[in-house]
Amino acid sequence: MRSLIAATRFSVLDRSRIREGHTDAEALRDTVRLAQELEDLGYHRFWVAEHHGVPGVAGSAPTVLAAAVAGATRTIRVGTGGVMLPNHQPLVVAEQFGVLESLFPGRIDMGLGRSVGFTGGVRKALGRDKGDAEDFGAQLEELLGWFRGTSPTGVHARPAEGLTVPPFVLAMGEGAAVAARAGLPMVIGDLRNRDKMQRGIDHYRTHFRPSPWASEPYVVVSGTVAVAATPEEARRLLVPEAWSMAYSRTHGAFPPLPPAERVEELAMTDKERMFYESGLVGHLAGTEEQVAHELETVLKETAAQEVLVTTSTYDRAALADSYRRLARITSR
Repeated sequence: MRSLIAATRFSVLDRSRIREGHTDAEALRDTVRLAQELEDLGYHRFWVAEHHGVPGVAGSAPTVLAAAVAGATRTIRVGTGGVMLPNHQPLVVAEQFGVLESLFPGRIDMGLGRSVGFTGGVRKALGRDKGDAEDFGAQLEELLGWFRGTSPTGVHARPAEGLTVPPFVLAMGEGAAVAARAGLPMVIGDLRNRDKMQRGIDHYRTHFRPSPWASEPYVVVSGTVAVAATPEEARRLLVPEAWSMAYSRTHGAFPPLPPAERVEELAMTDKERMFYESGLVGHLAGTEEQVAHELETVLKETAAQEVLVTTSTYDRAALADSYRRLARITSR
């Protein structure tokens, strides 16, 4: 069991969640501090995300935040999980990652997703619509072409051209098929829906076509992992995110993360309670031994080479302790 876990890379995606009573700026600084702590614990990568117009998320400019993280760390790989390519011109994305790779050579990852703005207002502000996600495969091909210098425009992306920044595809929906056709590493979640995740992985491996970026399939499974001294403490780590998600599904806006104790005292409607309770199940949560057993099962089922942990919670000390405990599991 432990040799299988020890042979797997463990990385973290932090979404810069805003906490009740705290500012956007604090959330961003929390992200940078967490990256420093995780580097010391031996995690492989640290990724940041892209969200626009979300009250509970401060991370709206992932390449800018990645630069701050890379500048504050020394060895851990830094990247995005991800840049939502339909929101941007591929040339600009190539230039941004070219700058990052030039400043922090050999440490930058380019995680790319196909989502567009969550609401109509955000999409309008970005000058995009839902249909832009359908062009993700072509946008991805154009982006990679800027690094290879193959653009038919005659324009050259500087300083990106000639650099190698490892690309990853965030596989939601059609993402697995796109990753397979492009011959790129794939990040797939979530751990709560194992059957759907496994179907995506199987499709990816079956249809994978080797490329200059990857000679064989590379699978990263992502999801929430919460480790604590007791199962009850691990469950409490999940409470703030579960409530914020339940609130977003019943009110249409994702709010800042509340403290677990406030959530546990709330009077919820039946619909809120349903979404909240469902948000607490299916994650890898428990003591070190319990989580180690669950991780072994996931790795045996998926044969994934890497696990990307996406845990968010209000209590930053408890979150740091969870990552310390997980690091102990992975180093046994």
